[in-house]
Amino acid sequence: MSLSSLVMVGVNHKTTPVEIREKLAFSQGKIEESLERITEIPEVIEHIIVSTCNRVEIYARVEEIDLGIKRLKEFICTSHELSLTELESYFYSHHSNQMVEHLFKVSSSLDSMVVGEPQILGQVKDAYENARTLNATGSVLNQLFEKAFNVAKRVREETGIAENAVSISYAAVELARKIFDDLENHTVMLIGTGEMAEIAAKHLISYGVKTVYVVSRTYERAAGLAKTLNGCALAFDELEKEMHRADIVITSTGAPRFIIDKEMVERVIETRKYNPMFFIDIAVPRDIAPEVNTLEDIYLYDIDDLQAVVAANLKEREKEAENALDIVTNEVSKFTDWMGTLDAVPTIVEIRNRAERIRIAEINKTIKKMEHLSEEDIINIEYLTTSIINKILHKPTVNLKKRVLSKDGRDFLHSIRQLFHLDD
Repeated sequence: MSLSSLVMVGVNHKTTPVEIREKLAFSQGKIEESLERITEIPEVIEHIIVSTCNRVEIYARVEEIDLGIKRLKEFICTSHELSLTELESYFYSHHSNQMVEHLFKVSSSLDSMVVGEPQILGQVKDAYENARTLNATGSVLNQLFEKAFNVAKRVREETGIAENAVSISYAAVELARKIFDDLENHTVMLIGTGEMAEIAAKHLISYGVKTVYVVSRTYERAAGLAKTLNGCALAFDELEKEMHRADIVITSTGAPRFIIDKEMVERVIETRKYNPMFFIDIAVPRDIAPEVNTLEDIYLYDIDDLQAVVAANLKEREKEAENALDIVTNEVSKFTDWMGTLDAVPTIVEIRNRAERIRIAEINKTIKKMEHLSEEDIINIEYLTTSIINKILHKPTVNLKKRVLSKDGRDFLHSIRQLFHLDD
């Protein structure tokens, strides 16, 4: 068993346009059938299918690298009744160390469209569980994927790769947390029912915001969204009258001109006794007059401000990705060392089995000659001889595992097998 038998093939957002990816994707209902069908390919020993909106990849242990990669590409295409000849240019493949490194990067979200996003780890875990449930995996892929999850955990815990918001909605929440520190017991008002505003509100709720007001020119839409958020709907003409209740105001209407101006906010902040307010204007055209930002205790961010925050955060994630890559490189080395020792395992097992057979045969001879031995004497002899065998073989076993990782490892292993006549 060697590292060279590990391969993966696939397509992703970097190599393949969405109209091709969606044709090659495995639906949840099709994955179970596909995992069972791959089992019928003689060259494939273990396999796992990872299929998301951004990637379709098969990880496998195969008998021979080139043929295994060819068979997996053919499988992906024939499963969707597509021609490999026409799609060959979209595929990439990795084997051995590069395959391990690729999986570690994917699981750690270093290969994602948005570096640091958390969803991919859950998707890879689901793919692994699907394959395990159907007995499509074995000891090597099980060990590899468990290690990949540990690597992803290290990356998240030891770097800041997931700490900086890289979506408009979450950037808004990040800013709100900086202004109010603790969001518990604060109130948010949504003006308009746009998707980004709704997502931002859900993020705020997850951080402790207890009260949500929803305002819309169409009261029914406000009521529908308020119900989703467990909040309260308000009529549009109540906007100024009720705005003083909100610590955070998020606007996302389709209004052609400003719906909130400086004078309105001056009246509202006075009613609030000058407690700070945070305005997030996600609308284009803008809903809030920029002069509002000149007022004391008022913080206003529009879509460009938020995009600037996202851009800065993406740069920070890129810096953290360099630290994450160091972790990946280190863990790839550890795993490949472990894989290398697997070549020695069958030989070690055979040597120990041979030693054990000799030990048992010699004990049986001795016991026949010494009928006066008690049950306790026999147990002590068993313990003594087992201990001698273990101590004699311990250092050779450790050295054998180390030597198989060296350049002449295979020659050394062959010599050991000849020395102990294991191939007789």
